[in-house]
Amino acid sequence: MNADSATTVRFLLASRQCELNSLRYLLQTGELVGKISQMVHMLQRERGTSNLYLCTQGRLCGEQLAQRAQDALTAQVALLHHLDQLETLTATLPQASRLLSRVASVVYALSLLPALRQQVRQLTAQDAIAFFNDTIRHLLALVFELSDAAAEPAISRALIAQFSFMQGKELAGQERAAGVAALAAGQFDEHSQHTLLDLIERQDRCFATFAEFCDAAHRQRWLDLTPDSEFERLRRIACTRRTRQAADEAESLRWFSVATQRIDGMKQLEDELQTSLMDLCRARIAVQEQANNEQRADISSLMGQQIQDEGGYAVFMPHAGHEQGEWLANDEGVTPQLSRSLLSLVQQQARRLQALDHELTTLRVTLNERKAIDRAKSLLMQHRALSEEEAYKTLRRMAMNQNKKLVEIATAMLAVADILQESP
Repeated sequence: MNADSATTVRFLLASRQCELNSLRYLLQTGELVGKISQMVHMLQRERGTSNLYLCTQGRLCGEQLAQRAQDALTAQVALLHHLDQLETLTATLPQASRLLSRVASVVYALSLLPALRQQVRQLTAQDAIAFFNDTIRHLLALVFELSDAAAEPAISRALIAQFSFMQGKELAGQERAAGVAALAAGQFDEHSQHTLLDLIERQDRCFATFAEFCDAAHRQRWLDLTPDSEFERLRRIACTRRTRQAADEAESLRWFSVATQRIDGMKQLEDELQTSLMDLCRARIAVQEQANNEQRADISSLMGQQIQDEGGYAVFMPHAGHEQGEWLANDEGVTPQLSRSLLSLVQQQARRLQALDHELTTLRVTLNERKAIDRAKSLLMQHRALSEEEAYKTLRRMAMNQNKKLVEIATAMLAVADILQESP
């Protein structure tokens, strides 16, 4: 076998090995998403308890604050331990810079939590909610970055579904907080009602994306998680009551309870999504390992050689009894049959990767739209000092006024921003 044939086989096997390495990285990614999911849920619980405590001027949930903070701290330790391993895993990846920047934002946001907890009893409910919202936003942005990095269509779909569901669940948590504030104060002004309606509408969008990308079993599982009649009753009260009522702690506590039951049900489904994601990663790794082994066996049989794998490189070992000259049957040093077989293997690998790229391109349309909207929101937050909610409302209002899609407004805004940055 001549040097060119050996090199062809070496790179062909290296290509398959890279796919396997990518799947193993996705398994690590799935584990990290699970840690983030738990961290977000613990912060949502702490935010809910703090919100109810502050909205009732300390009459409710005071004794639970410390336990909620401890639960979140436990989840934070596990998450930070996993993030410490991420730098080694991603250092050579092309998207590592952006991903590690997201990690830095998460670590910084988490570092501010101790100071918040020390002064939470002196904060307003609105300020405390805004702080928790911002911390969770950084965590979800990291999940989005991990979803964007996935290079395997089935796993990418599962990550998009899980991210969308986590985002919808977070908006459900914000709805719980806004409802508690309105019911506890008996204040149902136009602003608070618009906030609730906006949160409901954004949840629906997230869950619609989840339903589009998840499998049939989890889609049905979500349909079975319909809100109970009591939750819908209280939601209608909060969204439609027009006059100021006397503060009703019992009603706000009831809202908190039924909204929490709904969110806890979402967490169970989120955990199921996480388990399915990990199972999918392991199954795809097993399939890829089997395919790699079969390809090695095919090439070994084709060339009459044994192929060993040392440190990720293919090593070719001639069988005993074969001299080098026995492999050479023409002037190019390779038989026509061997040449055709190698060409077939190369073309087969190229077609398979092309099919994967085509499917990933379709998936990335959703991710790119989300990325454009997030970048536009960040611009508004930075240059107009808006909250995330206010930035989103601004984009949506512009889209409605111009009768365009949200992503079209975001893309146009980013294009203008790029032009202004390039101007002297």
